[in-house]
Amino acid sequence: MDQQPIFEYKDESQAERIARKSKDSPFMILGIMGCIGVCGVGAYKYKNRGQMSTSVFLMQLRVAAQGTAVAALTMGLAYSLAERYLFKSDKKPE
Repeated sequence: MDQQPIFEYKDESQAERIARKSKDSPFMILGIMGCIGVCGVGAYKYKNRGQMSTSVFLMQLRVAAQGTAVAALTMGLAYSLAERYLFKSDKKPE
């Protein structure tokens, strides 16, 4: 019986925390990166928005960024459910 040592989260740096989070839930990191990517594209396209008002443009940008993050988290949930129930492995979930 292998016990893991007690780990205090206060002792980890920001880089260690991001590394731990990316191992625990990689789709969350993918969602954050997608959200940042959509915001970057939106900032680039802001100059070429035409007659659209700034508030409407920013609302559409917010919906696109949130949709990207929610889609990534949904894919992660679907992947974990498929792994657990469809591709039943011999190991138990932790």
